[in-house]
Amino acid sequence: MISKFIFGMIGLSAFFAAVSPGSAQDKIRLAWAGASPSNSPIWAMQERKLLEKQGLQPEIISIGASPTVLQALLAGEIDAASISVTTLTASRLAGADSVMIVGVVPTFVDYIISTSDIKTVEQLRGKTGGVNRVGSTSDLGLRLALRKLGIDSEKDVRIVSAGGNPERFAALSKGITQFTIMPEPFASEAEKLGFKKLFPINSLKIPFWWNGILTREANIKSKRPLMLKLTRAMTEAIHYLKTDKEGAKALFKKNLGLGDPVALERAYNAYIPIFNEAPYPTPDGVKTMLDYMAVTNPKAAAADPKAFVDMSLVKEVEASGFIKQLYKK
Repeated sequence: MISKFIFGMIGLSAFFAAVSPGSAQDKIRLAWAGASPSNSPIWAMQERKLLEKQGLQPEIISIGASPTVLQALLAGEIDAASISVTTLTASRLAGADSVMIVGVVPTFVDYIISTSDIKTVEQLRGKTGGVNRVGSTSDLGLRLALRKLGIDSEKDVRIVSAGGNPERFAALSKGITQFTIMPEPFASEAEKLGFKKLFPINSLKIPFWWNGILTREANIKSKRPLMLKLTRAMTEAIHYLKTDKEGAKALFKKNLGLGDPVALERAYNAYIPIFNEAPYPTPDGVKTMLDYMAVTNPKAAAADPKAFVDMSLVKEVEASGFIKQLYKK
C-alpha cells in the first residue's frame, strides 16, 4: 500500500522547508540518488545552467537513497526525481501516481566480475555471487543476465547480499563470493585489484530503465509547462554529454572523484553512447521489471507497462524541432 511510502515524510518536510517554496511556474525542485554516470545528465544540467536557460530557478538536491527520493516526490516536496524503474514499479503497484517522463539509461551497463581463476561464464555454476542486496537493481541485473546466459540463478548459483562496491570487493578478496556485478568505472578498478571482467552485461541489451526522470501524473496535469522545460533541459544535457566528450569526462571526474584517465574513458564509453538523442521512456524497459516481479506479484502480472510511462512530453519536445536543432539535422 502507498502508506508504506508515507513513513518518514515529516522529516523530509523539515528537510525541504529550508528551501523557500516559490512559484511553481518559476521554480523547480529535482532530486537524484547515487553517484554514478547514470546521473550525468543531472550534473550537466547543473553545470551548464540548462534549467536556468529554460527560465527556471532550480533546486537540485542529492539524496542518499532512492526510497527517500520517492518519499519526497510523493509528499510533493520535489517536482521530479532521477531514479530507476525498480522504484517506479514498486511505488505505482502500491498505488502511487508516479510515472517516468524521460528515459536516460535504457539497459544494464554492468559487468559480471569474477575471481581470476574463473575463465568462462559456465564456471560460475556452483559459485556464490554478491549483490548490493537481494531484490535490488544489481540483484535483478545479475539474475537476468545469468538467465540469458543459460544459468539458473536459483539452482545453479547462490546469490547473497554483500553491500556496496567496497564491500563486494572485500567479499571477493576473502573468498566469501566468487563473482559479482559492477558498472564502470568500478569494473576497471576490479581489474586493477586482480579480478576479471568476465562478461559485459550491456552486450545482452536487456530492456531496462536503469535510470530515468520520474514525476507524478498530478504534476503533469497541473505543471505541464514546468515538466516540458525540464524535459527540454534533460534533452539538451544529453546532447552536451554526447557531443563534448572532454566536458563529459570532466563532469565524471568532478562528481565521482575519478582521476584515472583510463577509468574516465571507460566510464564515458559505457554510458554516453547508450543515451538516446530523443529520450523516450519506452514501456519495454518497464516490462522487463514487471515480468520479473510477476512470478510472485499478481499485480505486476496484470499491469500494463504503458501505464508506467508518459512519452507525450518528449514527443512534444521532438515535434517542436528542438532535438533536430540541437543535433543540426
